[in-house]
Amino acid sequence: MEYIVEKIGMSRTITVPSQAVTLLKVVEAKVCEVTDGIAIVSYPRGKKMNKTIEGKQKKYNLSAEFNRFATMNVDQTEAGDLDQAPLGEAALIKTSFNTKGRGFAGGMKRHNFGGGPASHGHRFGRRIGSIGNAEWPGRVMPGKKMPGHYGNTQVTVKNKIVSFDAENGVLAVAGSVSGANGALGRIKVVK
Repeated sequence: MEYIVEKIGMSRTITVPSQAVTLLKVVEAKVCEVTDGIAIVSYPRGKKMNKTIEGKQKKYNLSAEFNRFATMNVDQTEAGDLDQAPLGEAALIKTSFNTKGRGFAGGMKRHNFGGGPASHGHRFGRRIGSIGNAEWPGRVMPGKKMPGHYGNTQVTVKNKIVSFDAENGVLAVAGSVSGANGALGRIKVVK
């Protein structure tokens, strides 16, 4: 069973010893159509509307705020509200979020390179240095650590559920989860 969640932020438990937890809010979602356990799910996010979304809302009888659609694995067989009951009994989940994007980053930030000396008139600085070969193989090998796009990749980790507030739809999971506060991600109940 999968759910769409929004990352609220990190906190800690008040038990002794305290434990770091990440708070995730389960986004209210509606199952529109189910085929072979895969469902088209609609959820509210932002105000952007276009003809395609309006057509889907009309087709599935949805109100104006449900303006995003996704496909997910669900246990339900009929359309309606997404059932949150399995989260109350769950002990372990997989969380999938995109990491924070850092744009184009140099070798020191992206790969933790040391850089050159900081004194005596050198010109090395924060550059990565020589990357080529003299004769053989005469090219840059695949996988060479170089400057480039850093972050904004999907990361999936397993987390234990510490508590679930069914009334507010807030899930507290042990440890950290990738992504910025307010980011949308998915969780999958493992057991």
